[in-house]
Amino acid sequence: MAGARGHRRPGPAVTAVLCAVTAAGLYGCSDSGPPKPAPTPAPVPATPRPGGVSPLTGLPARPAPVLAVKIDNVPPARPHTGLDAADLVYVEQVESGQTRLMAVYASRLPDRAGPVRSARESDLALLRQFDRPALAYSGAQSALTPLLRAAPLHLVDEAGAPAAFVRDNARAAPHNLYLRPARALGAAPEAGAVKDIGFRFGPAPVDGTPVNSRTVRFPAARYTFTWTPAERAWHVTMDGRSDGPLKPATVVVQHVTVRPSRFHDFLGAVSPYTVTTGTGTAEVLRDGRAFAARWSRPDPASGTAFTTPAGAPLNFAAGQVWVLLAG
Repeated sequence: MAGARGHRRPGPAVTAVLCAVTAAGLYGCSDSGPPKPAPTPAPVPATPRPGGVSPLTGLPARPAPVLAVKIDNVPPARPHTGLDAADLVYVEQVESGQTRLMAVYASRLPDRAGPVRSARESDLALLRQFDRPALAYSGAQSALTPLLRAAPLHLVDEAGAPAAFVRDNARAAPHNLYLRPARALGAAPEAGAVKDIGFRFGPAPVDGTPVNSRTVRFPAARYTFTWTPAERAWHVTMDGRSDGPLKPATVVVQHVTVRPSRFHDFLGAVSPYTVTTGTGTAEVLRDGRAFAARWSRPDPASGTAFTTPAGAPLNFAAGQVWVLLAG
């Protein structure tokens, strides 16, 4: 298991493994479906932002290191702790059609976050768009561990940074491991600062379809986002139940390719691999309206551009953003 005090240069054997996997197309670009009649959007170039504005939320914030936390999301893991403080939440499919969350923190840190669970192969490419972030997780399949250690990440786990984790005795394992985010960043002092990953914030497009709620289904999980005009936010329910004050301002349903990986869990179930590079379609929910969108991410080191079908940048509403990586 990787240590918690920063990324170490991989040895020759690990480098060879990573290069072989990369050459085989682990991080290759892939379209999420057949060619669409709409033009493929070009990546939106980075533009200067006013000082003190977060590139992840569009809200005032000071520059800070990025901490990504893998969070359990099966029913026994709920309600979650600290999820409302995240700048950005990714939803990704795991074994048996269930989902897991990747909470990204930079603007503010909760006292605790969790429950924390294990990393997956898809996380390697997803996190490349950040500048060497800290990744807090509870472990990984043994064959995946060398790739995690070789990745541009500052790994924080219970073995390497025990003071950053705490167990909740009121919960059953494995849904009882929680992170102390401030201590996690203390164990990863070289974690990279928050940077532009392609999001744009500002006025909504002039079109869009009014929508009161939208349900997004995974094979064994569903998420419903209900617009609340008084709060100008989408209330989140998971599998029909509310999980506390989760109120993203923008929800992105990003249609991607989800294919089997070469890794599996301890029960033998094959782990899905979510392809987050390439191009595809999306739906952006903001201000009580739904907007058709296209997404483009040329390679893992690039951010993701979201545009209108005609190719114009599609602005998000300022506030917490959820991105559901749905097949």
